[in-house]
Amino acid sequence: MLEAARKMVLAARTAPKARGVNTIAISMLTGSDIQSLANTMLEIGEKEDNHIFTRDAGNLIDSAKVVVIVGTRIASLGLKTCGLCGFPDCTAKDRETDVPCAFNTGDLGIAIGSAVSIAMDARIDNRIMYTVGVAAVKMGLLGKDIKIVYGIPLSASSKNPFFDRKK
Repeated sequence: MLEAARKMVLAARTAPKARGVNTIAISMLTGSDIQSLANTMLEIGEKEDNHIFTRDAGNLIDSAKVVVIVGTRIASLGLKTCGLCGFPDCTAKDRETDVPCAFNTGDLGIAIGSAVSIAMDARIDNRIMYTVGVAAVKMGLLGKDIKIVYGIPLSASSKNPFFDRKK
């Protein structure tokens, strides 16, 4: 699984990016780092009264051997004409520093898709989880400037533990 996770990181790193601008950050977590992440997810679940976080934290604790996290900075590409983010141009969007550029999230999706394709090719159980990403952002695992993150826990078992879970 570690070898597959390394290949997933490589696939996310080399995935195409708009205008060749890299806003993507990637890391692998194992052992006590997974436990710390799961603990943060439990805290969020309890504080927000959101069982999805506690359920997913349990999945990590019980089944995840490696977790790949992939995130993006929020940075416009400086385009004169676009508007895909809802603003007329990048200058207007840049006044709202917490609003992502459409290309940031698009590039993130491509990077995640590239990563999970490697896991699937290796027949490793996985699932893309936003809950993992929320906790990773809160912990600053990819840096303070990385604002949108998703996590991909990995497991090898007779049945994918990240699907068909209790609601």
